Amino acid sequence: MKTNLPCAFWRFAGRVPAKRSPSRPDILGERTVTLDGQLVSYTLKRSSRARCVRFEVREGTGLAVVVPRSYRLRGLNDLLKEKQRWILHHLAGHFRATQLLAAGEVRSGDTVPYLGRDLGFVKCPADGCAPGVGLVQNQLVIRGALDRQRMDLLLEQWYRSQALQFTRRRVDELVHRLGVQYGRITIRGQRTRWGSCSHRGALSFNWRLMMAPEPVIDYVIIHEVAHLREMNHTARFWKLVAEECPGWREHRQWLNEHGGWLNARPLPQQPLRI
Repeated sequence: MKTNLPCAFWRFAGRVPAKRSPSRPDILGERTVTLDGQLVSYTLKRSSRARCVRFEVREGTGLAVVVPRSYRLRGLNDLLKEKQRWILHHLAGHFRATQLLAAGEVRSGDTVPYLGRDLGFVKCPADGCAPGVGLVQNQLVIRGALDRQRMDLLLEQWYRSQALQFTRRRVDELVHRLGVQYGRITIRGQRTRWGSCSHRGALSFNWRLMMAPEPVIDYVIIHEVAHLREMNHTARFWKLVAEECPGWREHRQWLNEHGGWLNARPLPQQPLRI
């Protein structure tokens, strides 16, 4: 879902024009504000496309505040304090993802995300016990004397297995209702794509979706299944998506805001087959 932003040209004093995108926000600088007793740094940007003040928390950059061209900055601190609960919540998730990247592994006592909720992670290195992963109430238990690499591989296999079961069940329900057919379902581990649909009807989904809330996963599945009828992103396609998922914009925004955090999980990147 990429868009090509138009570029504008300008001339001054007979010099060669510089290429500039009017859609790219101008960076006004780094600022700080105190929210609930915490000093928060953010990057302030001004955009001609923004219709209202927008808050963004992204991997690697932290908090950015984007304001419209006509916005008067003197009221910004009050607005930040009004939205402090949302800001602090998402900054906490960003900080957690940064810690996970630094640690590079999951340890017993940590939590791991599953269907939008946190599961307690318990490692049981029992001698002579066959390696395995099981969901026990709100805990994900991994058994066996495993080194870090084998444990991470086992965890990823478990996520992939859950993703295959979840997506296959939901896809079967949707194709029956929409009157379409698909070829096969593949679970992958792409860094930049949550799902895809080929011209032959082959569907693929990212196993990391299993860390997201169920409505968000449903949106991705609905999006790809809709391509079985409309292999495009025309108004007909989005109408079909909206019929099955009225809140699709909200779910897509969730992925935009949290995708970096999902990809930050310290699990191996090599592909595995189920």
